[in-house]
This record gives sequence, structure tokens and C-alpha cells, in this order.
Amino acid sequence: MTAVTPEPPVPTGPTVADASEDGLLAGIFPLLPRGGATLLGPGDDAAVVSAPDGRVVVSTDVLVEGRHFRREWSSGEDVGRRAAVQNLADIAAMGARPTSLVVGLVAPADLPVDWVTGFARGLAAACGPHDVGVVGGDLSGGDTVVVSVTVHGDLAGRAPVLRSGARPGDVVAHAGVRGRSAAGLALLTAGRGDAWPQLVDAYLRPQSPLAAGPAAAAAGATAMLDVSDGLLRDAGRIARASGVVLDLDDVACAFAADLEALAGAAAALGQSASQWVLTGGEDHGLLATFPAGARLPPPFRAVGRVRAAHDGGQDGDRHATGVLVAGRPPGPISPGWDHFAR
Repeated sequence: MTAVTPEPPVPTGPTVADASEDGLLAGIFPLLPRGGATLLGPGDDAAVVSAPDGRVVVSTDVLVEGRHFRREWSSGEDVGRRAAVQNLADIAAMGARPTSLVVGLVAPADLPVDWVTGFARGLAAACGPHDVGVVGGDLSGGDTVVVSVTVHGDLAGRAPVLRSGARPGDVVAHAGVRGRSAAGLALLTAGRGDAWPQLVDAYLRPQSPLAAGPAAAAAGATAMLDVSDGLLRDAGRIARASGVVLDLDDVACAFAADLEALAGAAAALGQSASQWVLTGGEDHGLLATFPAGARLPPPFRAVGRVRAAHDGGQDGDRHATGVLVAGRPPGPISPGWDHFAR
């Protein structure tokens, strides 16, 4: 998704400059879910979280104002939900169950206190239903809002599902939605968000099928990842790590429901619903491969197959590791979001 330029709204009400760090924390802590794995929550120098498996799955992610969100579009609760979901999805993509989050927040002096408490409510709204604790973190001052989240998870005795396990003959499957977040961003950028609020909400508050990750691991998934940077780009990551080709089915068949949901907005903006499906990021669905004949756990649906590298496609060419769509290279389109692209 394209970078955005911050235009923070004029603050109303008390700001963080009017509150002490202890005062802010006193307002935040009661809002955060404890989580069933938490032995000692916020309040000391560190938290204590149980790890019954004996291994801890760890991931981290950062959101920067002006690049990942804009305050005139996103409330504190929106950003809290989004920060949590994108991290929880990384744990689910390993076949693990998320257990706890540690959150760092950089806040400019003019940031309203209500934005900060809304951010905490957003974290709680995303984490609470999954019994995930928000167990601590850090507050710091700075020139712009920056959110850093570290998430921990439990494998429950299973091996982690890696990107490198896909094998020729496997089924490629996807759980979740495609293209909604990209459409929402396009609508906000064009000033048309009111026309399709459900798509805008998918950008501001994405949802991930978190329970599908452990279910996929239990069903024998051979490879899996969180689709955060676009279907083509992330499918390519599995392909390269596994040394195979992921041949996705024709978009009109594999993602018909997504195309239908996006059609009106795409027509209004003069953009391509198919491109949103293939390259749009931040829907946080799960892309996985399963052995042929495996029963796909819901809501996974088959969207392609794994082929050996250098196996000719419909065009008769020999392909190295990578991604095809209906047996052919996807063409000269950007494969998805790149954090360092200009």
C-alpha cells in the first residue's frame, strides 16, 4: 500500500503533555485484558507469562504515523485493533495460539489522552476474545505516533508451520478475505469512504481468522504465512522458501466472493478489483499449503496447487520458483507492498 502523509487533527481535550506517565498508565492498565497465560501482569519491571509448551513463538511489528495510518482517518481504537491483529496473525500463521502482547507507544505532546485510552481499548477489543493478555510495554515521547508490538504464542506441542514446507502436489488454500483493506485505503484516499463503509472498516480494523492457524497445523499444513503484503508477494515468499511454484487459480473463480464485494468501489474509482485481490495488503488472511487429499479446515478454501520449479505452465514455458496465476506469470504488476519502495 502506498505511504501516506500525516495531517494530525487539532487536539481537543487534555493531551499527554497535560498528564504524567504514571497518570496515563493508571488510565490504561484497567482497560487491558490479562489473558489466561499471564502469571504477572503490568505494574512491575517485567511481566511473567506461562509457556507450557517449553517454547515461545515471538514476533514484532511497528506502525508509524504517516506511513501506516493517519490520525484524521484512524481513531486510537482503530490503531490499537490494527496493531494487535497484524501481530496476532503472525503467531497464527506459525500454527500457534497467541498468548500475550507487549506494546511500546511513542506519543507526541499534543496527542489527546482520549486517543491513548482509545488505543488501549482497541488492543483489548482485539485481544480479549482470544484470551490474549496485554502484559506491559513502554511509553515514550516523540515527534509522531509510533506503535511497536511484540507478541508471544504457544505451539501446544506441535511443530511450527514454516514457509519452507510446501511440496509439489500440495493444495494451496486461503482463509480470510482478499482486497478489502486495499479498497478501503483507496476509498479514503479518494474521499469516498462514506460510500462503502464496510471496506473502509476492513482497512481501519482488519480481522484475521486466527483460530484457522492452529487448525491448519493440526490438519497437516505443510507451509503457511500471514498475507500482509499482498497475495502475489507473500505467495512468492512461500515459493522461494520451499523451492517450488505456487500456481494460483484464476481470480474470477478462486476469489469470486471477494471480487463481488469489491466491484462497486472498483468501478467508482476506476481501479481493478482483481489487482486489489492479488496485490492488496493488510487483510491478514492466512495462505497455506496442504497435502493433496487433506481435509481443509474451515474457513480455508482451495485457491491453487503447488508445482515443481521448472514445471511448464499453460504457456509451455519453464518456470523457476515463484507464482503463476492460472498457469501463467501474473504480468507486469507490482506484486504487493514493499516497505522501502519509493
